[in-house]
Amino acid sequence: MPGISQKTYVLDTHRLRDPEETLAIVKPFLKQMGISRIANLTGLDRVGLPTVMVTRPNSRSVAVSLGKGLSLSAAQASGVMEAIESWHAERIELPLRLSSFADLAQDRVVDIDRLPRVTGGQFDPHRAMLWVQGRVLPSDQTCWVPYEMVDTDYTTSPVGGQRAFPRTTNGLASGNDVIEASCHAICELIERDATTLWHHQGATPRVDPATVDDPRCRQAMDRFSAAGLELGIWDTTSDIGIASFRCAIGEIGGAAGHIGIGDGCHPDRAIALLRALTEAAQTRLTYISGARDDLDPEEFSDSARSWRSRYVHDLIDGSPATDDFSSCPTYVTESFSEDLSLLLTHLASVGMDQVVTVDLSRPEIDIAVVRAVIPGLEAPHDDLDFIAGPRAQAVTS
Repeated sequence: MPGISQKTYVLDTHRLRDPEETLAIVKPFLKQMGISRIANLTGLDRVGLPTVMVTRPNSRSVAVSLGKGLSLSAAQASGVMEAIESWHAERIELPLRLSSFADLAQDRVVDIDRLPRVTGGQFDPHRAMLWVQGRVLPSDQTCWVPYEMVDTDYTTSPVGGQRAFPRTTNGLASGNDVIEASCHAICELIERDATTLWHHQGATPRVDPATVDDPRCRQAMDRFSAAGLELGIWDTTSDIGIASFRCAIGEIGGAAGHIGIGDGCHPDRAIALLRALTEAAQTRLTYISGARDDLDPEEFSDSARSWRSRYVHDLIDGSPATDDFSSCPTYVTESFSEDLSLLLTHLASVGMDQVVTVDLSRPEIDIAVVRAVIPGLEAPHDDLDFIAGPRAQAVTS
């Protein structure tokens, strides 16, 4: 990974380029990737945090991606980049290898024993399956990864797979270069692991909103308050030591209405919290707009809305706001190279010493897309086929 990948945009996230420049670069390729519409959803809710939907009618996974930010252009870039990374993962053009795990013994293979498993799945080391080649960071050594963990063409059963591992977009990310994309992908895996651990360990105190001193986060929080919504913030940072937060918003007193839940992870705790806040606004707008095609109609029933509203209210009401935002670790760097080194060091400190990325980028498009796989981290707890791994089991024992 050559270069230092200097950050130039640091408002509501960290990027190599500002949103307008990124959008200008990808605009000529939107038709090729099936992106037919970028719609501004912001005005459908009273919160006012910019949120957009990006549609790909012929998608092989979900047809709608969502984006958020503190400006409309930032939200547009966020949504378009999510759609772009999905398109790449649905149409992988990398060489594949058909082999059993046993026959790959002479090559470097991802640590199969520490990968998350799924309900009903059983891995057979002597059965041939498809593998795709990634690289171990920071050594850049090649490493084989199960193809079914990277491919997201959900129009068919996993080609050449065993249905033994999660087939999701967890760890899929895009960026203006490979280092930036890798940092985003790794942070997503750390975030999902942290949220799963938080979920399994039970109720924890909330962050006292008065201790949040970042003006961007305060701006988002003030919008929720002005909209008459109650807000809960939880510091979900795990033993890895990279800031992670969960936010929940809902009608005051648990009154019937749409809720929003968001998670965020970043070395800079302010960016991590801001991601969680804006994602909570995005989730609420997802329900209001009915935009996502992967939501069950039952989720829009009166009973489901009432249950979710009560859940958020009880979650907030049952957690004392005694945590201090300033107690969350934070690291502010000027480059993605520094962020990557920091992330790898923190992961290694808790035994996550194999970080593999599969580069899905296309040479004709000046955008990087990677899929990261980190054996040992927990999968999202709300996946339907989730099986708790050693880390989740440890916090519940």
